[in-house]
Amino acid sequence: MAALLQGKRVAFLATDGVEEVEYTEPRKAIESAGGTAELVSLADGEIQAVNHMDKAGTYQVDKTVQDADPTEYDALVLPGGVANPDFLRADADAVRFIRDFVTAGKPVAAICHAPWTLVEAGVVDGRTVTSWPSLRTDLVNAGATWVDEEVYVDDHLITSRKPDDLPAFCKALLDELG
Repeated sequence: MAALLQGKRVAFLATDGVEEVEYTEPRKAIESAGGTAELVSLADGEIQAVNHMDKAGTYQVDKTVQDADPTEYDALVLPGGVANPDFLRADADAVRFIRDFVTAGKPVAAICHAPWTLVEAGVVDGRTVTSWPSLRTDLVNAGATWVDEEVYVDDHLITSRKPDDLPAFCKALLDELG
């Protein structure tokens, strides 16, 4: 399995308030399969992860979203947390970065509250997605069909509901990349 994703580069777009396990588990899956994971964020330095609402670890940013080029990556992972996607969807560069991946037809994996960023990028109309339940109305109002499933894949768009869904989320991401 270590060579499955050899040569594949995956961007993880996250900032302060990212749900730690929703960042670390998919990253571990990519790296265990031989891929390269890079943390892209709003600013240089470190981001502060959370475990629900409590502070967790900090993670070094590899590249700012302003300097990141979607054409250099094979896929995008959007971890959740409540604050993380709320900050990201307010940043025009982050929204453009996400939109560029989706319009290029590259795999995009969003879990928990991260589909908020997909709404802001205008890429869910006509798609079937899942998310943390409180996002259902936002997604439906943006034109998506919302389903309550641990993972749903709609034409390279991978979505999941919560940390408990991480095994299925990571498997779907690896399947899309492999």
